Formats: sequence, C-alpha cells, structure tokens
Amino acid sequence: MKPVVIAGAGMIAFERRDDDSLVDMLAMASLRAMDDAGLGDHPVDAVIVGNMASGLFNHQVSVASALVDKLSLYPAAAERIENGPASGGSAIKHGYQAIASGMADVVLVAGGEKMREVIGPRATDVVAYMAQPEAEYVYGVSLPAMAGMFARLYMKKYGVTAKHLAQVAIKNQANGLLNPYAHIHMKITMEGILTHPDSVVSNPIVADPLRLYDCCPVSDGAAAVVMTTPEIAKTLSSKPPIEVAGIGQATDTHALHEREDPTDLKAVRIAAEKAFAMARCAPQDVHVAELHDAFTILEIAESEHVGFFEKGEGAKALANGVTSLDGHLPINPSGGLKARGHPVGATGVAQAVELVWQLRGEAGERQVRDAVNAFMVNFGGFGNNVVATVLRRES
Repeated sequence: MKPVVIAGAGMIAFERRDDDSLVDMLAMASLRAMDDAGLGDHPVDAVIVGNMASGLFNHQVSVASALVDKLSLYPAAAERIENGPASGGSAIKHGYQAIASGMADVVLVAGGEKMREVIGPRATDVVAYMAQPEAEYVYGVSLPAMAGMFARLYMKKYGVTAKHLAQVAIKNQANGLLNPYAHIHMKITMEGILTHPDSVVSNPIVADPLRLYDCCPVSDGAAAVVMTTPEIAKTLSSKPPIEVAGIGQATDTHALHEREDPTDLKAVRIAAEKAFAMARCAPQDVHVAELHDAFTILEIAESEHVGFFEKGEGAKALANGVTSLDGHLPINPSGGLKARGHPVGATGVAQAVELVWQLRGEAGERQVRDAVNAFMVNFGGFGNNVVATVLRRES
C-alpha cells in the first residue's frame, strides 16, 4: 500500500451559522484546506463528505456531488459517508483507502453538519435515531439518556465522581477559550457548576447524573483535510505533511443492554488496538490526543479503553493534571466536543485538523510542545461503531 499523508487542513468556526447552508460551510472549510495544502490547479481525484443527517436536518442529500459542483472540482468522484457521529472519522478512513490502494492521488475529505436549522428537541430526536429502534428509541431513549445510564454504572464501578466529570468540563472549556474555532468561549469553575447554591438552576440535570455542563452543545460547522501521497505533498507546499500512520475501526452490539458488560467500550478498545498495531506504536508513545467527549464521562472512559490509563485510573490522572494542556498527555487541547462543539458529521475531521495543527506547531496558545505522535477517537452511536486514528509527524 502507498503511504498516505494529510497535506492541508482547514475548518470554520463551530457555532450557530444561520446565514450559511451546509454546502456553503463544507466549501469554506474545503477551500481553507486546499489553500493550506498549496493545491492550486492540481486535480482532485475524489471528494468524500462525512455527514450524518443532511436529509433530516436540511432537506438535502447528495451533498458530496453538490460540494464538487460548488468548488468546480469535476470530474472528481464524489460520495457521502454516514456513520453517525463517527461519519468524519469514517470519511478519513475512506480517503486513506482510496490513496493507499492507488485508486486516487489527491482526495478532499470534508465533514459537516448544520444542526441548528431545527429546534433543539428535533435535533435530539434526529440524533436519537441512532438508538436501536425496537428496544431503545421506541421507549424514548436518547443519546443523553444512554450517556446518563452509562455514567451511573461507570461511576459506581470505577469510583468516578461528579467532581471528576466537572473537571473534564472545566479543563476542556479552558482549552476552548484558546481556540478561535470553538463554539463555547466561557470559563467555568467548580463552584459555579457543582457547589454553587444555584447549581440546580444554572447547571440542571439533563440525564442523571449528567448535567448541562457535562454535555456538548448542538453546533453547525465544517472541517476539511487534503489527503495525498508524501511525494505529491512535497511538490505542493513547504509545510510538513502529516502521516496517517494507523487507522482502526470496530463495532459492538447496537443495543446497550445486549452487551456483556455495559461499561466495557469494546469497540473503542479494539479500534485503538488496530490503529496502534498499524502505526507500530503504543498508547505510551502518544503525545497529544483528541477523544470524543460528547459527554464528560466519555473522555474518562475512552482514555482508559484506548490504553492511556488502567481502568479506574483515568479520573485520577485527570485530577492530577496529567491530561491538562501542560500535562504529560494533553487530551482535547481543542476544547473537545465539549467546547469546540459537535456538528456530528464534522467532528472526526475537526479532530484530525486540530492534530495536524498540533503536529505542525501551528496551534497557537494551546500548542502542545514537541508532539510527534497524535491519536484520535471518533465515537459512533453509543460506542457501536468507532474509528481510531494515529497521526505522525516526521521526527
């Protein structure tokens, strides 16, 4: 197989974007990635778009071919990839496969979602379509409900406390303050969200034990990367190309109650093992990570399942500052889904964009020092379809 690199990365701010259509957002992010790669007039062989629910949110399908048309990239092949909240990670995987197999030389991968076009309850309902229809959705089970039940079990089994969950939120929103692309720019404190007398009002329960500040916002946004071979990348730009060193993907039962141990994120563990094996490195070799923290409990649980910490040690590492921006293993320097936002189809691509910037030394105030190996988890459904990726800078 041919080696594959990311030659360009770009995104737009995640926020409420009433004046931009989904395709407009994808085009803006794509143009930034193409400019970053120095693509110029070099042909693009394929355009792959990660998107979960454009038909339901925006009454539009065929968004990949619409993006080709918007950017005048014909006759590039075009396709949309849907894997729930892991659509972006899956789109990157498909871009990798196209280049590694020799079917394409240059692939534009974009991820986007325009979720604020519908009211909040409708957005929650659309996302809940990922639940198992007969056993979960029909009974009103939403993603926050799944996360709440998972959190309660995980807290009981591994000693995670509400304070630990709040520490994830505080850390990631502090990182988000340093990210101009983040949806949430607001400092929060332990007193304000957990122990303040008015916390029931200012930080209400969403799905016990998870509160408002344990959940990511509903966002509009898009991100994009240009993927190619190292040889082509060097002819386009002087910026260091970032190697896609490893990709792993795994699934688990669709319904949570069918899992032998509901606290075991088996697909996360297996996807990470596959990605590390392909990259020929180990969790201890990672210098910076982006984990899918749609809910605060997931950052802690994923950090253990991918092998950064033993079970029950992730919350302790968090509390001791290990995962802070200046810690031994910074997790979610972008602010994560918690602060950067979570336009579901865009998230996996946005994670890759952040890590490309980190590995190049272009992350500004949130820059992690001397990062060579980076790792990301894009979490589909509630852990039933997960994509893990290792990115690497030439040392």
